[in-house]
Amino acid sequence: MRRIFLLLTITAAMATTFTSCLKEPVDDGPGPGAGKTTYQYNWPAIADSSAASLVSNFYNQSGKYFNKNNTGDLTFNYWPNAHALDVLTDVYLRTNNPAIKTRMDELLEGMKVKNGNTYINHFYDDMEWMVLACLRAYEATSDNDYKTTAELLWNDIKGGWDETWGGGIYWNKDRQNKNTPANAPAAIIAARMYQLNRNGEDLAWAKKIYDWQKANLVDPVTGLVWDGLDGTGTNKAWKFTYNQGVFIGAGVELYKITGEQVYLSDALRTANNSLTGDFASSNIMKDEGGGDGGLFKGILVRYMMLLITDGSINSSDASKFINFLQLNAQTMWLQGTARPQVLFNTSWTKTATATDLTTQLSGAMLIEAAAKLKALELID
Repeated sequence: MRRIFLLLTITAAMATTFTSCLKEPVDDGPGPGAGKTTYQYNWPAIADSSAASLVSNFYNQSGKYFNKNNTGDLTFNYWPNAHALDVLTDVYLRTNNPAIKTRMDELLEGMKVKNGNTYINHFYDDMEWMVLACLRAYEATSDNDYKTTAELLWNDIKGGWDETWGGGIYWNKDRQNKNTPANAPAAIIAARMYQLNRNGEDLAWAKKIYDWQKANLVDPVTGLVWDGLDGTGTNKAWKFTYNQGVFIGAGVELYKITGEQVYLSDALRTANNSLTGDFASSNIMKDEGGGDGGLFKGILVRYMMLLITDGSINSSDASKFINFLQLNAQTMWLQGTARPQVLFNTSWTKTATATDLTTQLSGAMLIEAAAKLKALELID
């Protein structure tokens, strides 16, 4: 009830914090029209075209996984495929299309085969992305295969913690450094596992991982989330969008469980900082390159959405983040999308026809976020 009330309040109170100078023609379908004076965004149709492009340009039908790019590199990479499962879950939740569930099931099995007939991986953060995707897939489908996979991986991930540098989970099994991508997602996982199974040990894990993350890798004044500690325990102060996103997500999940305002305040501080010059210019999220960097923006989008829908934030804050995401989606769709293939670019203000899976996934996350905001009647 609190969430429904919040969404109604946001709808009534939304103000235009960010404005778009885009002046594009009206079109009822998923692409710009011609000879008209305004543009009508049909977000469900746009999301359908985005989902179709992801499959047609990247899915490896014989291998049951998504290729590295759209130009013929058939390399399997674990962590982008975990996010592909997350995006397929977005599509399934939006459409309830059983064909999407079939694709999700294929990908679950295909990833296991390509990873050496196991889901266990050398990188703790890669497994964490898979756990998060599987938990959402289980929530959407009630298929126990996803829950079983998530629990298998979570048990392995917990082995990455030790007391070096006061705690924290290592980035990988070489056990040389600890970073935000291996800890903030783990806090989200532990909180969601607690919500699923009501095992107090999971809540204890969520709190101790979060506390270590906050103490070591978050600026207490600005909320900026740094990347990690190197092999000497020294802070590597790299600034990436996805690190902001997962800390926001961890704060929201712990706030939902505990009701303790500190978690929500932390999430809001980091979210507000993520709108600044470190991560955005003229309210458009920055280009972080292809490869791994191509996925970073989408992860911030996903957890900023969680803050909007699950964070019980006030209407003014919600409007700010909603309008930020809306402007980014509008800009990417009209300026950063290659047609007719519907391919997204690392820059959301320029087009490119050669695109990594990581980059395409970030764009797809943004489009699915816009479609959800539309379904909730929070944007036009």
